[in-house]
Amino acid sequence: MKKVCLIITVLCFTVVGIAQRTAIDAAFDTAVQQGFSGVLLVAKNGKPIANRVAGYRHFETQAPLQLSDVFELASVSKQFTAMAIMMLQEEGRLQYDDSLSKYIDLPYNGITIRQLLNHTSGLPDYQAVMDAHWDKSKVAGNEDCIRLLRQYQPSMLFTPGAQYRYSNTGYLLLASVVEKVSGKDFISYLQQRIFTPLKMQQTAIRTLEAKAATINFAAGHLKDSTGAYINANKFHSSDYTVWLGNRKGPGRISSTAADLLRWDKALYKNKLVQHSTLQQAFTPATLNNGQLSMYGFGWEIETHPVLGNIVKHNGDNPGYSTQIIRCVDKRYTVIVLCNNAHPSFRTLLSNIMQALAAEESK
Repeated sequence: MKKVCLIITVLCFTVVGIAQRTAIDAAFDTAVQQGFSGVLLVAKNGKPIANRVAGYRHFETQAPLQLSDVFELASVSKQFTAMAIMMLQEEGRLQYDDSLSKYIDLPYNGITIRQLLNHTSGLPDYQAVMDAHWDKSKVAGNEDCIRLLRQYQPSMLFTPGAQYRYSNTGYLLLASVVEKVSGKDFISYLQQRIFTPLKMQQTAIRTLEAKAATINFAAGHLKDSTGAYINANKFHSSDYTVWLGNRKGPGRISSTAADLLRWDKALYKNKLVQHSTLQQAFTPATLNNGQLSMYGFGWEIETHPVLGNIVKHNGDNPGYSTQIIRCVDKRYTVIVLCNNAHPSFRTLLSNIMQALAAEESK
């Protein structure tokens, strides 16, 4: 009798798993039918339950995408910048409430490292300054951006800590803080302290030349005037990834879905920092008026009625849409990397989350 019950239980779990996988596959197939190009990886307890790919690595040649292809992560990169700061904080080499002015000379006062991390600094947008004043035939890096901020001194957006406003400027400055404190180039620091230890062998901050030399690099694509997808880099004046191609901190990491799953698993195992340190990254910011802002250190924070606590981040570069979602209570991970910035991207994410919630509601 016990053996019969065990068989029935196993069959029930199998049927539930099949239903969940069917719903995920249906969501992906629908997105592909609408024109989505990219990779989907859904995992439970660190093990993939769905891993799909469709579309083209290069639309011009119709070279097909592969599951192992490398994508620009765009702002999904911010969680790695935040991790570098957390590692330095845990080592006692900086403090979250240190003043930015301790490390970088800028005409803006009263800003802390913590406020850079959780987007409450009030700093102006460095990209707007560069767009207005930079010679786009040249490739800018962090020092160029900081120099123009000093030169033109655009006004603060608000008093530090008064509100949340997403800030690429803050994360560019955090990368420069990492360099100042560690004495290492930010790219080298991430490679030595994060990517190599976690065996993220396809993950790096690549130059334009390095991306071109990476055979399995999935180019970002935008539509031209005829409606055909072409490499986003050909839209030079509007593609800031070209003329801001040496900046570090807010973006520029490129990776694969498999490497991001390695990152996800490492966070559960506290391989880089202690659990208490990591939990601060998943803690909402407190504004000056006592209200909470649902952004931690490189992660958006939310609570789902079925899936529980979730930390996530999206990324958008010309031609790319990316997302990592970690359902930390139910141990689901969703990774979507898209290289034609297709409108079905958001619907795909929503349908996948519905499928996961439906499974947990049974």
